[in-house]
This record gives sequence, C-alpha cells and structure tokens, in this order.
Amino acid sequence: MAIDLTRGSIVKPMLLFTLPLTLGNLLQQLYNITDTAIVGRFVGSGALAAVGSAYSLMTFVTSIIIGLCLGSTSLFSLYYGQRDMERFGRTFSASFVIIAVLSLFLMAFCLIFNDWIVRILNTPSEIEGMLTEYLMIIYIGLPATFISNFLSAVLRSTGESRVPLIYFAISVVLNIFLDLFYVLVLHEGVAGAAIATVISQYVSAILLLLHTVLRNRSLYPTRTQMVLTRSDCADVIHYSFITCLQQSVMNFGILMVQGLVNSFGVSVMAAFAAGVKIDSFAYLPVQDFGNAYSVFVSQNRGAGKTDRIRRGTRSALIVTTVFALVLSLLANIFSLPLLSIFMDAGETDIVAIGRGYLRLEGSFYAGIAILFLLYGHFRAVGRPSVSLWLTVISLGTRVAVSYALAPVFGYWVIWLSVPVGWVLADAAGFLIYEYSRSKEAVPVEEKL
Repeated sequence: MAIDLTRGSIVKPMLLFTLPLTLGNLLQQLYNITDTAIVGRFVGSGALAAVGSAYSLMTFVTSIIIGLCLGSTSLFSLYYGQRDMERFGRTFSASFVIIAVLSLFLMAFCLIFNDWIVRILNTPSEIEGMLTEYLMIIYIGLPATFISNFLSAVLRSTGESRVPLIYFAISVVLNIFLDLFYVLVLHEGVAGAAIATVISQYVSAILLLLHTVLRNRSLYPTRTQMVLTRSDCADVIHYSFITCLQQSVMNFGILMVQGLVNSFGVSVMAAFAAGVKIDSFAYLPVQDFGNAYSVFVSQNRGAGKTDRIRRGTRSALIVTTVFALVLSLLANIFSLPLLSIFMDAGETDIVAIGRGYLRLEGSFYAGIAILFLLYGHFRAVGRPSVSLWLTVISLGTRVAVSYALAPVFGYWVIWLSVPVGWVLADAAGFLIYEYSRSKEAVPVEEKL
C-alpha cells in the first residue's frame, strides 16, 4: 500500500517509507556482499581482492543507471503529488526510453573496453585474470539493473516502497544458493559467483516487471502518452542527467581511490574491500532516509505545502544525525566480528588494516548522513546541480588529499580523507541553503 507523505504526521510516514526502501537496498547490496564473503572464505584473499575491486567499479557503472532513475523519481513524485497523471505518464515514457538506451550503450562499452578498464585500476598481476573474468559476466546484468531500478523508482514516487523489497528478497536468497552451488559444488570460482549474481538480478527484474504490469497498470502510460515530446525529454534530462552526473562523480572518485588503494598491495586491497562492504550497509539507512525525505519534499512541493516541508526538514535533520551516531558506535564496537564475515580472523595483518579503516572513517557517519539529506533536498526542489557541486567538493577533497599525502604518509591518509570531504561538503551545503533563503527572502523549497 502506498504511503501519502502530504498528510498527517511527518516523521512516522518518512520512516515507514524508508524501512522497506532500506531493506530492499540492503538486499541489493547482498549480491556483491554474498560474492565477496563466499569467494573470500572459500577461494582465497586474492579472489576477495578481485571481487572487492570489482565492487568499486560496478558501483560506479551502476550509479549511472541508478542516478538517472533517481532523478526521474523527483519528477514522478512531483506530478503524483499534483495528481497530474497525464504528465506522470508522459514522463514515464520519456524516462524509460532515454535510460534504456543509455543502459544498453553502457553495457556494450564495458564489454568492449573491459581489458582497458582493468588495467587503469592498477590491478595487481596475480588477480588481473580473475577480475577480468568476473567483470565480463557481471556486465551482462546491467539491463536487469535498469529494469529493477526504473520500476522501483516509479513505485516509490507514489509512496510504495514495499513491493520492490519482496522481489529483491527472493532474488538475494536465490543468489546465495546459486553462489554456494557454483563456487562449492561446481568449483567455478569468481566466474561462478558472477553467474549466480546475474541470474538472480534477472529473476528480480522479471518478477518486478510482471508485478507492475499486472497490479499497477494505472501507472503505465497510455498510447497517447507514449509519444515523446521535446519538453518532456528536456525535463527528464534536467533532473535525471544532473543527478546521474552527481552519482557518477561520487563513484568515479571512489573508483580513483580504489586505484590508489590497489597500489598498496593485496592486503590493503582486501581490507579495504571488506571495509567498503561494511560501509555499504551502514550508509544505506541514512541514504534511503535522504531519498525518502526527497520524495516527501517533492510530493509536498507538488501539493503546495511549503510549511510542511520546513517542519519536515528540521525533523529529518535530527533523525538522521542521531541514527548516524548510533551507526558509528556500532561500527567501532563490532569492527572485528563485522570484518570476520569477509575474512578469516587468522589473517591478522588484513584484519588490523580493516579495523583501522572502520575506527577512523566509521566514526564520522553523521557527515555522510547529513550530506545525503542535502542531496535529497536540492534534488527535490529542482536544483540537482547543487547536489552535484557538493559531491565534487566531497569527492574532490577525498581524491586530492589521498593522492597528495598517501604516498608519503601511508594508506591511512585515504581513510582520513573521507570524513574531511564530508565535513567540507556539509558546510558548503548549509551555506548554499541559507544564502538562497536570505537572498530570495523565501525558503529555497518555494523556488520554482
């Protein structure tokens, strides 16, 4: 059942919307987490490093698709809040065509230039073959990534975040069984883990497609709404491409950091791979709360309820900060058992590096939580370019500090650069928000 974010209490509906969204995205993350844990445990640290390195790359690649879908969500939510289903249907058509074409192009590009991509990641020679093999299979799942994320964006824009969760859950359970079958029974190594992931992704996409066709047919465009117009495409490009660019810049920066991490050897790569997987779990609740807040702002903006937006912004800031502080505490207390999920506790050097990463970077999750809230706000009020610039500040700082100082002081500087970037981007975001309000003498959410 869809949740109406324009009525009633503020925090409770956002949390109810966020919970299945987070669980669904956690399940999505489990695709690579499962691969990483199983190959790390049963194939070896080299396989762990290879799959971990692939994770950073695929996060960047899929962020292009996810960013496009996420940008369209703001438009879908706006028109749904206005109850303008004519514009909703036309935007659906324009978004689907544009993102589908780009997804197919992206898959073709990655397949053709995979060898070059592996080389620019500074991949150690002993794992280059495994990484190449794993990626060539994983790329084939990109169309499934598009279908799942696009249909999830459509449903979530109406306040329905529970349906995608069901199909992601089925897919992840299937992925775990297939991973174990291909790796332990067929002894296919990293290739088997990749095959299991791709099969599971397509199962999820097909199930979600069947559900929306059979149960949510009213959201699909009519024949007349399937005609693409220049204005509809321009709206999609304005929202989706800038959000896509923001997501891509963020993950390209992470990819550059991965290349620097790789230069410190397999042990640091393996520790970083495990730490990033733990981060991916920690980030998701606050990231999804930021996305829920963005839908909240978009729907209420469409309904003309600016005072409700102001109250929601204050409440969202308090909730996300408190929750992030709890996550930081848990990451520090349980760093050893968390890392043990991905590696044998006997690998003391790798475990020590991983714990250093979590204790330093994980202590500042509030920084990224607030940043996700800022991203969601500016995207919802029609200023996605601000989110892009905040990402440039955050990731630019991280990359610059890492490349300038890590070769001199060691890999721990890479860990330190992360919270430094978050804090600078948060400060810039608040300054832009307050400056916009004072300059125009109205809240920034009333702009446009």
